[in-house]
Amino acid sequence: MAQLLLAIIYLAFISLGLPDSLLGSAWPAMYHEFGTPVSYAGILSMIIAAGTIISSLQSDRLTRRLGTGAVTAISVGTTALALFGFSASHSFRLLCLWAIPYGLGAGSVDAALNNYVALHYASRHMSWLHCMWGVGASLGPYIMSYALTAGQGWNAGYRTIALLQVGLTAVLAASFPLWKKRGAAGIPERPAGRALPLKEVVRIPGGREVMASFFCYCALEQTASLWSSSYLALHNGFSPEAAARFASLFFLGITAGRAVSGFLTLVLNDDRMVRLGQLLILAGICALACPGDALAKGGLLLVGLGCAPIYPSMIHATPARFGAKQSQAVIGIQMASAYVGTCAMPPLFGLIAQHIGIAWLPAFLCLLLVFLFLLYGRAVRRTRPIRTDRQDAPGTSA
Repeated sequence: MAQLLLAIIYLAFISLGLPDSLLGSAWPAMYHEFGTPVSYAGILSMIIAAGTIISSLQSDRLTRRLGTGAVTAISVGTTALALFGFSASHSFRLLCLWAIPYGLGAGSVDAALNNYVALHYASRHMSWLHCMWGVGASLGPYIMSYALTAGQGWNAGYRTIALLQVGLTAVLAASFPLWKKRGAAGIPERPAGRALPLKEVVRIPGGREVMASFFCYCALEQTASLWSSSYLALHNGFSPEAAARFASLFFLGITAGRAVSGFLTLVLNDDRMVRLGQLLILAGICALACPGDALAKGGLLLVGLGCAPIYPSMIHATPARFGAKQSQAVIGIQMASAYVGTCAMPPLFGLIAQHIGIAWLPAFLCLLLVFLFLLYGRAVRRTRPIRTDRQDAPGTSA
């Protein structure tokens, strides 16, 4: 039963990734149809991120009340509904409306699943599960590119992903008995105790620094995700179809990197995995800034490879840093901080792209990377040493 539940969690992580890359890959075709400036993608991204912030802040309370399985199924179903709404929209205002449930469906499930895996499974599973997110995020641009190339339009791309989400929702709903049996085996589906408010979490030593680290990392990742396709199209001269296709290199880098990271965690601890990722991102940004189409594509791949170990390693370290009893609340706040980054920074770069030039994307990503490096270092110094990934936490599963 434990392995079947783990397989279902893998499917849930794929579902998390499927919608995340759609807007960036579809936007070069969408904004012409709506007659909006290219920077308006940042508005949609901001609305989606705002919804995830709200649901992330409520994740501790919702998980304690409903359980991880129910929160996951409800969230995926909400996302499916929002994607159908996107596919049927023919005005920018309707897109803004459907962006609200789009975001609300992501935050709670992200925090609930990440905490569940961080508490109860070995570190390699955290990397491989986030690799499954990369599978979903990589499939998204390919599905969108196919819809655009076949002349079906971006609406068909969103509709296809919505149908896949409906199927995953059905699988998750059918898995409810597995979550209960898993809880009966000694791993509670619903965390015990009261939900910690934000003001208590930020008082924990290192809490503010780790929140800021998540802000910077997800700001970097989401900015690269949202604007890489437009960067290739407007700066390097790719067609919208080719830009959507090659932008998937970023997500392929994340996917491949997390598959490899699962093995690297056997010899490197979480802190070293994060530092390795930061070095790879720096190399990718340098390549992205150099002239030449091949370097631009290679740079996107390297940035994706660098992003691969950072998020799962920081998440997996949370119970060791802050304790198992506080981890659900801390991870919820971390998710909220991450989505504040995705809410604020991509729209900011949208303004830079519109008024100064999209060629500044590498410099913008580099600035975020510098802040991530400094803030994460301070977070490590203010919290307990991270266990090496070869030492599984009590109660974890291989």
